[in-house]
Amino acid sequence: MAISNNSEPKIVTGEGGYVLEDVPHLVDYIPDLPTYPNPLQNNPSYSVVKQYFVNADDTVAQKIVVHKDSPRGTHFRRSGPRQKVYFESDEVHACIVTCGGLCPGLNTVIRELVCGLTHMYHVKRILGIEGGYRGFYARNTVPITPKVVNDIHKRGGTILGTSRGGHDTSKIVDSIQDRGINQVYVIGGDGTQRGAAVIFEEIRRRGLKVAVAGIPKTIDNDIPVIDKSFGFDSAVEEAQRAINAAHVEAESVENGIGVVKLMGRYSGFIAMYATLASRDVDCCLIPESPFYLEGPGGLYEYIEKRLKEDGHIVIVVAEGAGEVLLSESLLKDEQDASGNKLLQDVGLWLSQNIKDYFSKQRKMNITLKYIDPTYMIRAIPGNASDNVYCTLLAHSAIHGAMAGYTGFTVGPVNGRHAYIPFCVSYMLFLV
Repeated sequence: MAISNNSEPKIVTGEGGYVLEDVPHLVDYIPDLPTYPNPLQNNPSYSVVKQYFVNADDTVAQKIVVHKDSPRGTHFRRSGPRQKVYFESDEVHACIVTCGGLCPGLNTVIRELVCGLTHMYHVKRILGIEGGYRGFYARNTVPITPKVVNDIHKRGGTILGTSRGGHDTSKIVDSIQDRGINQVYVIGGDGTQRGAAVIFEEIRRRGLKVAVAGIPKTIDNDIPVIDKSFGFDSAVEEAQRAINAAHVEAESVENGIGVVKLMGRYSGFIAMYATLASRDVDCCLIPESPFYLEGPGGLYEYIEKRLKEDGHIVIVVAEGAGEVLLSESLLKDEQDASGNKLLQDVGLWLSQNIKDYFSKQRKMNITLKYIDPTYMIRAIPGNASDNVYCTLLAHSAIHGAMAGYTGFTVGPVNGRHAYIPFCVSYMLFLV
């Protein structure tokens, strides 16, 4: 196999069109680092497993559906514990930071990072960075132990606090260097992962033995390469309560209309999955599928048809749906501190337009109830499925950092957890 000379990205090629999007390693810029036996070999929880170390050459295919004559395609390095590690347990000084918006499962990821580092690798020094990226230089840090995080997975939000923006690369890396931190675990979305990539590049430029691992967070489930983002299952489950309330309201009155707005800035996964799970939704509007209001085949015509046939209708709309229909006076060209475009409330806009159309043009008496459970959904703790998933993500990140990998994010690809380089992962948020 031949490795490209470019440090970014790190590409490995092989026969049959095999391409490995490899992750950076500490030895790429700090040669001759010593290695140590993985302490997991003496861990009774792992010793019962016949083969618990991942083969160094194991990779995960990005696409598993191929034609017989097609190339083998892009692969990612498989995650998991390695036989040799590049950090001694007493040497590790780890830190954890959460950035961006809230999401079910954040506390679970924090808990499992702390417990995994402590119980699997006997790490004793773990810091929590408070308040997002600016916490590295503008807020206090707090020592975290398994006792501190024992039951935080039962709570929503993040015990470390979070914020958008506040990314000052020099100050952050100065703080990492001054505090003697050598493992950085970053939990956040697209802006956060871009920030983590910049931090990694500055650390590499300075030649520091610091592993940077990202755990991608987006409640919208819109990262194409990984199977699912954490918090999504919990969000869909909680959305059922709002949809059920809208359905009860709508069917209890004559010409009842229930409108529920769910999260989904550029993708409608929550809205779509909640609709499919509910079976009470008559119309689901998502950003990927444009729609129009008036005329044949328009939304108004469909609403009227459902009202005449069933006497009520339930509509679910993702927050990014129908943006092109909003009048120019309502559209904003503004961004939040993470660089996300600020959107108008399409649910309120749509509800008002429906009311105006049926009362003024069709002279119909309707009763419309609008429900926006956005912050209720993202503030809940993770459910059972997400708690298991968050544990696997956290442990994958730990195994990678201990093995000397850096500049990567973790996630399942076709059912197998893998390490994805920052140069690939944060671009995937933009697809």
